[in-house]
Amino acid sequence: MFAKIEIKGKIKLETGMHIGGSTQFAAIGAIDSPVIRDSFTDLPMIPGSSFKGKLRTLLAKKYNTKLVEPDNDDQKIKRLFGSSKKGEIKSSRLIFSDSILSNDDDLKDIGVSSTEIKTENTINRITAIANPRQIERAVRGSIFDFSIIYNAEEEKEIKEDIELLKEGLKFLEYDYIGGHGSRGYGRVKIEDLNLDVVVGKIDNKIKEDCKKILEG
Repeated sequence: MFAKIEIKGKIKLETGMHIGGSTQFAAIGAIDSPVIRDSFTDLPMIPGSSFKGKLRTLLAKKYNTKLVEPDNDDQKIKRLFGSSKKGEIKSSRLIFSDSILSNDDDLKDIGVSSTEIKTENTINRITAIANPRQIERAVRGSIFDFSIIYNAEEEKEIKEDIELLKEGLKFLEYDYIGGHGSRGYGRVKIEDLNLDVVVGKIDNKIKEDCKKILEG
């Protein structure tokens, strides 16, 4: 079979999020660690690679029997996210797009900038010397619209794949995305999940069951 299903939703930041951008040409006095931005709009973004990698890692922690390289992940994970293992090449059934900040105007209306600067300090235990640094974060309340394309290849596996994806999204809500998660950064809420068949056809019962999975 050949069909493509688009899963859309929103990532809402519950705490400030830092996914780092380039500091290669930072000027003197600039912040130490800026966020990555969309070059067209200059708004903060969540790269599709970061989103995909985090979901895969979280699912691997549950389904792998031990810590392994991605190419040795559980078969369900490799089926969904792909594998480059020699003799077992699998294309990813999921295509992730970059997610750009979508509520910048709403933030401006309440007088909030899309990013904030947070000063972090590390203290050398031996010398007691402080090492302050400035980290840029996308602010709490930011919303990033996301789109994931699922390539439906085997009709009998569609529901199981969507269940696995939904499970990864739920895990993410109890983890974090980006850096410094142990300090409270990058907590998110996944909202407004919906699904539509955009190319080809699948059985209507399977489509409705997948919608219920995402809504559950």
